[in-house]
Amino acid sequence: MTQIENADQHARLCAEKRTVAGIRVVTLRGQIDFDAKEVLREALHTDDAAEQPRIVADLSDVTFMDSSGINVFVATHQQVSRAGGWVRIAAAQEPVLRVLKLVGIDALIPCRPTLEQALTD
Repeated sequence: MTQIENADQHARLCAEKRTVAGIRVVTLRGQIDFDAKEVLREALHTDDAAEQPRIVADLSDVTFMDSSGINVFVATHQQVSRAGGWVRIAAAQEPVLRVLKLVGIDALIPCRPTLEQALTD
């Protein structure tokens, strides 16, 4: 498991990466905003050489997300889709899920209520 955090922001966003059945699971904790977007971008980044990358972002411990986070998710989705892979969002809390639905991200990136569903759909 790899941990990434933004030390300058006193760990406003922490990210842990692991692989489950060939799927990269990125567990995020904290707030996703302008100051934390590089932590998110690094956590979701895929190696361009990877074939059909599959990523699940576990947002169960994310309490806030602004447009900076939305932009990173859209860019990641585009990159991964070009490589034949996919991105899914799992377990977003209601305030975060509301933002995702408001801007239509749920139509672009599947949002599942649990990590297990995101891994098996």
